[in-house]
Amino acid sequence: MKGNFWITYVILVIAQMILYIYCRFTPYIILSLLPVMILCLPTSIGSFAAQLIAFGTGLVVDYFAEGVIGLNAAALLPVAFIRRPLISLMFGSEPFERQEGISIRKYGFARVSLAMLIVIILFLIIYILLDCAGTRPAWFIFLALACSTAASYVMSLLIVNQLTYDDRR
Repeated sequence: MKGNFWITYVILVIAQMILYIYCRFTPYIILSLLPVMILCLPTSIGSFAAQLIAFGTGLVVDYFAEGVIGLNAAALLPVAFIRRPLISLMFGSEPFERQEGISIRKYGFARVSLAMLIVIILFLIIYILLDCAGTRPAWFIFLALACSTAASYVMSLLIVNQLTYDDRR
């Protein structure tokens, strides 16, 4: 993929830190771009490297913005682990053979949205359960999951095409 992917990735990590610091209006909504950022890593990156990138990204965000060291890192690792099988399941082997991203333009809104929702929900389930650590009731966990999924999905729709290679020339 092009070199500007990593510049965009770093800018989005900084944007995620700003979201965590300044956009925590309620405990019911967690705005996170991180799962979709991991999903949109170049397909030439293997699972182990994606997990290292996810862990590093999570630790950086935790250290500079979140306060609970390891929370984002722990929630991002399963996302990186299922990234390749999920892409294969949703889009076939073509993204890996051509080493291209999973853009909405190429694969359609429905399939990309479903893949985004899967990684967002996986991330948020782990994040919320670790964050609550048995101190919140089930209704809070379900409400936080529903609200956070909706908010994170809308925010992620805005960035998904920024991270994927567009074949328009």
